[in-house]
Amino acid sequence: MSDSPTPPSLFGTDGVRGTFGQPPLDRATVTALARALATTVKEASPPVGAAGGQPKIVLGGDTRESTPTLCGWLTAALEAEGIAVHYLGMVPTPAVARMVRPVGAVAGIAVSASHNPHQDNGIKLIDARGFKWSEAAEKALEERLDSVSPTASLLALPEPAVPTVAPEASRQYLEALRKTLPGKRPLDGLSIALDAANGAASPFAGELFETLGARVEMMHASPTGRNINRDCGSTAPHDLAARMARGGHHLGFAFDGDADRAMMVDAGGTVQDGDAMLYLWITDLVRRGRGPRRVVATVMSNLGLEQALIRRRIELIRCPVGDRQVVTALRRSGTQLGGEQSGHIIHTQLGTTGDGMLTALQLAGILASTGQSCGDLLADFHRFPQILVNVKVRRREPFDSIPELAAAVRSVEDHIRSKGRLLLRYSGTEPLARIMLEGPDQGEIQGLANYLEDAIRRHLG
Repeated sequence: MSDSPTPPSLFGTDGVRGTFGQPPLDRATVTALARALATTVKEASPPVGAAGGQPKIVLGGDTRESTPTLCGWLTAALEAEGIAVHYLGMVPTPAVARMVRPVGAVAGIAVSASHNPHQDNGIKLIDARGFKWSEAAEKALEERLDSVSPTASLLALPEPAVPTVAPEASRQYLEALRKTLPGKRPLDGLSIALDAANGAASPFAGELFETLGARVEMMHASPTGRNINRDCGSTAPHDLAARMARGGHHLGFAFDGDADRAMMVDAGGTVQDGDAMLYLWITDLVRRGRGPRRVVATVMSNLGLEQALIRRRIELIRCPVGDRQVVTALRRSGTQLGGEQSGHIIHTQLGTTGDGMLTALQLAGILASTGQSCGDLLADFHRFPQILVNVKVRRREPFDSIPELAAAVRSVEDHIRSKGRLLLRYSGTEPLARIMLEGPDQGEIQGLANYLEDAIRRHLG
């Protein structure tokens, strides 16, 4: 088996991502990508969503200081290729996905690096139906890009400028979210704290919840272009947890930089991840008879979620890691709700992609309508101890192809078969073997994890 590295793919697990100003987020590469995208959408027969014979692309981005520049580069290249750009300005990524169909666009582009620091940025592609581009479509676009000269793609282009924001774009998005809850003020009596991560939710989240009746305290909602996700938001909700622990609010939510995910914090200051949020949402849907008794979660979701759902006679369908994998599993199984521990949750009847503000609205609506606390609603959900270990490896060989390692894996599986779970896989982007072990006893699974880590180091490290 060859140990030689393979060339890095332009598209990662969630679009193109990197440090702004460096490949692949330098002007030449971004311009070449936009031109390859323009050629691809113009080849659609008929071009779905084309208006007056000119295809249209929806564009928007988060609060990073580099986002307007990237949007300018994309717009200049797309318009030079005959594509009309419907620019939303600074909006959450799910706003781009939600607006593609209403404006009759062939695609959407969200400029964001999600939860990454401000110096990074990214490009996420949305198809004409509002779903993220498939891996196959991204691969085909990347192959087309290989034939485009980045330097030549800059020739004869006008000097890029920040495009003009389409009027009422953000209003339409907020109104669509409001309509997902019944009544004029369904959140009356609820007090909520919201951490906007100094990102795309900053100007929208407070207004959205207040117009539906909630009393709102905003945190980390003053973006400077350089403070997005800095010690705040869904990946660092400690400030929100501390605020909730001081009392005065029923519920808190922390969004990430582009607001496509959220983490929940209960009234006592305990952070509740996507597993707990999925449990709350699916049990409420089942209680109200709204949809099938099944939900999609990834292989990383806690065994405690699965067992809590079994007690409610709700099926858990597991899928590989990644929000696109969740959507694929939802569509194949005819299920409407699924998500990840990260708080990236999709309800196919309400949206095509993860939307942190939508998720927060729905969960707040459950508390308001039931009159129960988060603790009450999660009383039957008990998280199992979970250990995650990354082991650096020299090569990636099938674990069962090495007899001694395969025996070690079988030994661990036999030990926890009836009371826990082992997941062993390679990282998709790094030379790492990832061990995930769950079980009722922390010390026991720690010992098993150490045993398996040692075996992997001996044979692959």
